[in-house]
Amino acid sequence: MERFLYLTALFSLYGSLLTEKQQECLRLHLFEDFSLSEIGEELGISRQAVYDNIHRSEKAMEGYEARLGLARRYQAERDELQGIARAVKNLRTPANSRAVDDVLDRLVPLMGPGREV
Repeated sequence: MERFLYLTALFSLYGSLLTEKQQECLRLHLFEDFSLSEIGEELGISRQAVYDNIHRSEKAMEGYEARLGLARRYQAERDELQGIARAVKNLRTPANSRAVDDVLDRLVPLMGPGREV
């Protein structure tokens, strides 16, 4: 599951840098859960070609990440925002509850989906 999440993050950041065939192979593999055979049938290529495309795509995206570090930086920013949100929440008193809620309402969407304070 962790590998899947990592690859989907890389695909969202670097997928447009891949060839159309690589993008389609990865999209079908990651998001449609197609088998190598199903992808091959869909795209009219061999199962081995699908495997090679997916493997090359993953290596290319990992290379981009090694050089650019966008996924790493994005995750660090989300983690930092979550820490800030927790700190703001801990500042809540009866007198400032509305102000804290206003700040959290603005901060939580920046943390990305699935993140809670």
